[in-house]
This record gives sequence, C-alpha cells and structure tokens, in this order.
Amino acid sequence: MRTQARNDGLSVQAIAGTHVVLFGFNLPKEQTKNLLGFALKRTDKSRPNARPFYLDNFLLLKANDKGQKPDHSSAKNPFQEFVWGDYTLQPGQKYEYLVEARYGTPDALQTGASVTLTVTTESEVGDTQDVFFNRGVAGSQAYARRFTPKGKRNPLPPDQAGPDAWKFLSRGLAEAMQAFIAQANGPRFALRAAVYEFTDAPMLQAFAAAAATGADVKIVYDAVKNGTPKKPKDTPREDNDKAIDAAGIRALCKERTNTKIAHNKFIVLLENGVAKSVWTGSTNLTEGGLYGQWNVGHIVRDKAVAKRYLDFWGEVDKDEKPKDTKQWNDAETPLPAAPSGIDLIFSPRGDLAALNWYAKLMDEATGSVFLTAAFGVSKELTAIFAEPKPYLRYLLLDKRQGDVTTIARNPSNRITAGGYFGGKAGTPFANWMREALTGLNTYVQYVHTKIMLIDPLGDDPIVITGSANFSEASTTANDENMLVIRGDARLADIFLGEFMRLFTHFRFRGHTKTPNTHPAPGPATPKSALAPQTKAKGMLYLDDTDHWARGFYVKDSPREKERLLFAAP
Repeated sequence: MRTQARNDGLSVQAIAGTHVVLFGFNLPKEQTKNLLGFALKRTDKSRPNARPFYLDNFLLLKANDKGQKPDHSSAKNPFQEFVWGDYTLQPGQKYEYLVEARYGTPDALQTGASVTLTVTTESEVGDTQDVFFNRGVAGSQAYARRFTPKGKRNPLPPDQAGPDAWKFLSRGLAEAMQAFIAQANGPRFALRAAVYEFTDAPMLQAFAAAAATGADVKIVYDAVKNGTPKKPKDTPREDNDKAIDAAGIRALCKERTNTKIAHNKFIVLLENGVAKSVWTGSTNLTEGGLYGQWNVGHIVRDKAVAKRYLDFWGEVDKDEKPKDTKQWNDAETPLPAAPSGIDLIFSPRGDLAALNWYAKLMDEATGSVFLTAAFGVSKELTAIFAEPKPYLRYLLLDKRQGDVTTIARNPSNRITAGGYFGGKAGTPFANWMREALTGLNTYVQYVHTKIMLIDPLGDDPIVITGSANFSEASTTANDENMLVIRGDARLADIFLGEFMRLFTHFRFRGHTKTPNTHPAPGPATPKSALAPQTKAKGMLYLDDTDHWARGFYVKDSPREKERLLFAAP
C-alpha cells in the first residue's frame, strides 16, 4: 500500500510491505540549504496507549557522541538519505509517522517542513497469495543486541541462543511452512511435495504428522548421484537420506535421480482429490534455508495454478530422462508473448528461450529493475545491464563471483553483496556490536532468493520469483519452477520493501570489514554512492553541514535518480 503526503514543499511517499515501510523524501533544491536530514517519529496506532518515539539512527552527529550510551534518536541525528526504511514492523498493523526536515547546526537543530502519514502494513495473508520472508540478516546489530551474552563480544549462534533466536531469524517463514503442511489433517487431504535439500527435522516431522492423520503424503526428493573422486559425497542425497530415515518417513518419499539437480521446493495441497493451493519460493527445507540465508515462501491459493503444479509434480515423480522432461515443460508452460496475470515457467527446458525472455522483460522496463543473484549474473542479463538506461537497476549478490565489472561500470547500476560487521577494534565502527552469521549455511551465506522486479513502483509491476536462479543451468538442466506475476501492486510492494531492506543493510556493511575466516562479502558500495560522512576519533559520523544533500540534486546522477524514483509522484 502506498501513501503520499505534502506540506510546505516537503513531500513523502510511504510504500508499505508486510514488515517494512519504505519512505521517499523530497524537497525543492532551495529547501536543502542548512538541511541536516530527516527525523521519523512513529506511533503504533494498533496498540492502545502506545507511546510515540523517534526512530534511531545508528550514525551520530559528532556533537551527540556523549557518554556510554548516546542518544541515537533521529530527532537529534537525522537520517541523511532521501530513501529510508522502517524494518521493525508487524503485518496488518496501522502506524502513524511524523516526518520532519531538520535544519541548523548539530547544537541547535530546528524543524522545518513536516508531514504526517498514516500507514497500514500489508498482511502476510492475502486474498489469493501469501508471502513470508525470513529475517535473512543474522549478521545484524538487532541480532547481536538480543543474543550476545552480557560481558561477551560475540553473539551466540541460534542453537546456543535458544528458541527466541530461531523465532527471530524465521520471522514467520518456518511457522508458515509448518502451518501449510498441517492443513492436511485427515483422509480427505493430500500433499505432493518436490524438494531439493530436505533435512530440517521439525519440517520432516510435519509431513509425518500429516500422514498420521490419514492424509495421503508423497514426496519426491533430490537423490542424484553426483559424487566425484575428489568429493565423493552425493550432495544433497546423502544428507537427505539420513534425515528421511531419522524422521521415519521413508515410505512417503521417492528418489529423483534423472536430472542434474532436483532443485524444486514446492508443496501442493489437495482436498478430495482437487489441488487447492501450492507453497513455492526459494526456501529449502533445511535450517540454513529457514533461519540463515535470505529466503521467501510463497503460497498461491488458485486451483488452476495449483493444478498445474500438481501436473508438474506428476512429471517429476516419473523420474524420466531430461529429454522427456524438457519436452513436457516446454509444451505445458510455453513462454507467453507478454506476462499476463500469473504465468508459470517450469524447467528444465529445451533451450535458453526462457532466460532470454527474462532478459527481454528486463530490457523493456521503463522505471526500475531489482534483481537478486545468488550465483552471479548470466551473460544474457549482463548484456542488458551493460546497455545504458535513464533509470536505476539494483543488483543484490550473495557474494562477488563471476565478472560484474561491466555491470559496475555503469553508475546507474546499483550493486551490493552480502556481508556483516566483524567488530574490529580501531575501525570507524568500533562502537558497534560485533556481528556474526548463524553457521547454518555452507555455500550461500546471505542471499538465496531468486527475484526480479520490473517497474515495481509503476502502475503495471512484474514480480518474478521461484526456485530458479536466472542462469543457464537453472533453465536447461535443473528441475525448477518460477512464477511471473503481473499487475499485483500489493505483491510488488511487499517484494520491493524486502529487497530494499536487504540491499540497504548490505550496502552499508560493504564499508565494514567482514572477518577473513568467513566468505568475502563481495564488492563494497562505491563511496560515490553514499552521502559524505566524517571520521573522528576512529568513529564514523554524520555530516554536520548540508553538504550530504548536494549529490541528490546533481542532474542524472544515481543519487538524484534514487530520490526521484521513490518520491511521491
């Protein structure tokens, strides 16, 4: 849901997702003289007697860095950006925000123009589609504050921190998956699942519990023999087999062997033999998928869509050779001339036409593009990134791999990658708490989602999401499924808010030092992409002049484009 407000030259657009509200601030250039930033005051209207409070800014004005616990309030330390987000919200709740432009000097701040907006966050449960994102940022100040023992420097991993840590990291994703499975609670129900990594014990037990009620449960899982002399372990086959046997659900499971990677993660719910809904998305049924790396779970309650997934499950269940599977997928999910409503794309396919189709959609964007890439960027999409466009394209990587030099060369391509703050003494972040990862993931530490957003802030947004990386292997070799959804503003707002939550989080951490004992966080955000800041006494401070705002008014600069992209129309 989008809300706009204007007063005395200040305009604000609020874009509400489920747990996120993005804000786009805008002012005439002449009103940026002596501007020190924006303050955000929030009142939780859904909570009786809730006290209003100013959101905190982790960065301080130097004059406010006093005492052991300085006041981080944005009233005293305004946000020096024209796009900001509140990432601490609950779904389906009403919030009131007071936005103030703050002027003057650090010792004598004054309020200029201000506006008030009332915002209602989207529910995770919609009319026909539900969306659940996990936290995806174990390496964060929020986790460190909650789960670092008193007197210690390092936060505890979730298996030591206890149930509250698991709940914090899941943010409803694991609970939603369990609830979806639990709907099969009697003989009139059935579940048909196709899974890749399948080792989370509570999730396997959820399938066992469904079967115990008399529901008809069948699961096809990745059992490909892919070991080599140097790496003899079959991955994830061996781990899947151990978990299946430990859960006592061998009778419910069938091996999928005749494919490169059986990479699906979907579950179809049937009632009285009719497919009712489907769970899909990027989340593997593992601790790392649910609580570590960033993932999404997506429920579609549409009988026609669920039936097509059920048919796909039947094809996968046959465990045929790739040639036959490709023919079936090409015939059953042909590429439309243009997206319309909900389109499905199943893989493997006979050629790269689907990947080229994604590239064409990206090329035809008119206002913005947002893309996640866990394993680098394909040459088809790299070629589109290389073409000059008058708008911004955002790329969020798990870590730097492959050649993104061509993409980074264009200043209107905004690129960042996963990382966290290691808490090294003597850095400009020495006053921050030390962050750490969960230790639950081996290959993909940060970003596992497969998302492409085309013009999400426009009137005709396109959301592409599912199990497939935008790569040649995911198109022509692996078992995969993708949803292409057009014209759904609610969905676009949810996905955009979550994308920017992670992008902003990692962009800032691109300036910090991730310990060498952990995977490299990828390329740091260029300093030219951030507002000027000052360093003193080894600390990083906000700019105490209006110099920070100047770059947002340089014609055709990336900062100006971002300001105008998120500003109220």
